[in-house]
Amino acid sequence: MVKAKNMVAMLLLGLMLCFFVPSSNVAALQEEGVKSSILIESESGEVLQENNSHQKLAIASVTKLMTILLTLEKLDEQKLTLDQTIIASKTAAQMGGSQVFLEEGGEYKVLDLLKSVIISSANDSSVLLAETISGSEKNFVEEMNKRAAQLNLQNTHYNSATGLPAPMQYSSAYDVAVVMREVLKHPLYLKLSGIWMEYFSHPKGRITGMANTNKLLKQYEFCDGGKTGYTNEAGFCLCATAKKDDFRLISVVLGADSSKTRFNTTKEMLDYGFNNFEVKKLVDKSQNFGDEITISKSKNKELSLHAETDCTVVVKKGENAEFEAKFEAYKNLCAPIEKGCKVGEIKIFKNGELFKTVGVITTENIQEQSYFNIIQSITKRWLI
Repeated sequence: MVKAKNMVAMLLLGLMLCFFVPSSNVAALQEEGVKSSILIESESGEVLQENNSHQKLAIASVTKLMTILLTLEKLDEQKLTLDQTIIASKTAAQMGGSQVFLEEGGEYKVLDLLKSVIISSANDSSVLLAETISGSEKNFVEEMNKRAAQLNLQNTHYNSATGLPAPMQYSSAYDVAVVMREVLKHPLYLKLSGIWMEYFSHPKGRITGMANTNKLLKQYEFCDGGKTGYTNEAGFCLCATAKKDDFRLISVVLGADSSKTRFNTTKEMLDYGFNNFEVKKLVDKSQNFGDEITISKSKNKELSLHAETDCTVVVKKGENAEFEAKFEAYKNLCAPIEKGCKVGEIKIFKNGELFKTVGVITTENIQEQSYFNIIQSITKRWLI
């Protein structure tokens, strides 16, 4: 059995925070020359501004964000390595549109291919990575749609790894922002996305220059990543991310009538976010809740219990709301308990109503006391 203070451990995380969190009914951003847009805070996913953000639209090369995400995930799973060498297929080498002009039969490293997709939106490298991961671009597209379903992207369907025109291929500003949130969980992305210019080397000694298609890297101080796209059908598209201090934003603009419009609209959206909002941390996963409960039959002298994740909220400057965090330990817990098991919850209340719940888990194995340990403990207490 678990005995907490009064059976439920209540923890107030700091003083009441007096801030405003935008409601789900966010006022639409009306921009001339833009079909759809959205601005979100990266960690929480809070929507700060939007305009037709769930409308199904062609997104051109912004599609490659999913190609990038799957490649990064395969690297994390060690199904790919950055120094792995891949032989360019005829199909990949013959891709049109933006490319680094791969040589059929040439050997290229995964790192260089991924870099060319992120920096210069290379269609040929995208297809070669797709073929390497899934055997063919067609099989890779199936993985793209499967991942989209896992992320609950309700207005997205992929039909290529590149975003080149294809039937039944679409997404939405909101869904694109969700994919970018996932991409940003991989530190390698931001190491590559901020590169402005670089050379791409071919096996026979030929060199292809690469220039980043995201002009905001030079035009906007806080921008460090993004993905552009353009086709006649999609118009001018851009997903960008920018970070100021500890506040990271993701913006998406789809269907702009010009390249200038997509970049200017994005800068206005990012300025709006940074000037009017800030992010506050309510729960810090480094905080130990071990002193708040006792677990029966536990051999561990000190318990290591932490929140599964940090909990942040986006707050608007100058407006008020009260936040309270309460820790509730589960009942009837008994050792042994494996590392990673949930033993309680932190409930976040906004103005007295439940706003969010964060699990509290064990960050080490909690071992069961042996019969000898129990006798030893009883004897020690008796002597005291």
